[in-house]
Amino acid sequence: MTVSELVGVYDAEGSLMGELSYAWGKVRGTRHCGLCDITHARVRRKPEWDAMVARLPVPIRVLHLDELDDDLRAAVARTGAPVLLARDAGGDWREAMGAGALDDLGGSVHAFDAAVRAFLAEAGAA
Repeated sequence: MTVSELVGVYDAEGSLMGELSYAWGKVRGTRHCGLCDITHARVRRKPEWDAMVARLPVPIRVLHLDELDDDLRAAVARTGAPVLLARDAGGDWREAMGAGALDDLGGSVHAFDAAVRAFLAEAGAA
């Protein structure tokens, strides 16, 4: 499989109310997003995330649930969020890492980088 793009989808909406709702749920212990833990510190995106993205051999972007086009929305309906999706040469989305795998990375950008590179190597894309 040739991977042309990676998209991480947060289990949160990107609107102000969505962000506040997620933050409040995180404080109360009722919301969690493993991808959020990887990409962000308390409030800001981690600088090491940006550096890692620049080094990856394929483009990667991250989106909130309310920022998805129809194809991504359909893929997330199948996989759930958070998720890392890979687009193949035919334009189809496939799950690269689900919520459990993202949680297992413990918020580490370094571990995410290694996991993505392993996925790309297995897919024949790196």
